Amino acid sequence: MKPASVDPSAAAGRATGYRGVVLVSFGHAESLAAESTDGRPRQNLHFESADHESLRQLKSVLASTFVGVRLVLAGPQSDICAAAAAAAQCGLVQEEIRLLSEGAGTWRVFCGHCHATTSSARGPGSEVDCQGCATTLAITGHFSRRQAAYLGFAAHAEEAA
Repeated sequence: MKPASVDPSAAAGRATGYRGVVLVSFGHAESLAAESTDGRPRQNLHFESADHESLRQLKSVLASTFVGVRLVLAGPQSDICAAAAAAAQCGLVQEEIRLLSEGAGTWRVFCGHCHATTSSARGPGSEVDCQGCATTLAITGHFSRRQAAYLGFAAHAEEAA
């Protein structure tokens, strides 16, 4: 994200930078056409999922914005959380991002052992096998906005062998 293009002290009461809204939907998320932008310019984007290519495109769009842009993300929880993490990498803060989740869908679990991310149909309090190291992970309620995933740790680490 670029800094505001006008020195705030020279703005004489005017808002600085781009004040538009970027509306992003994933998967089968309902259209954001009805989402109010309070008369601000809007840009609509739609992706099937938050894969590497779609996140690259989103980062490209956000790189051309200025301070004050607002981002609305709609779709499955795992997709919008991944997109929110990408937006944070571009400099957006939590107050500039609005998440509209379709429901739990799949849960992303970050392995504290090998640092791989695994998708699971079950959420916190359950277990899943890590796709990176095959360790059975206990899914905690701790969510990392930076990783866009819940923390998983070795579920049976304290049991005797």
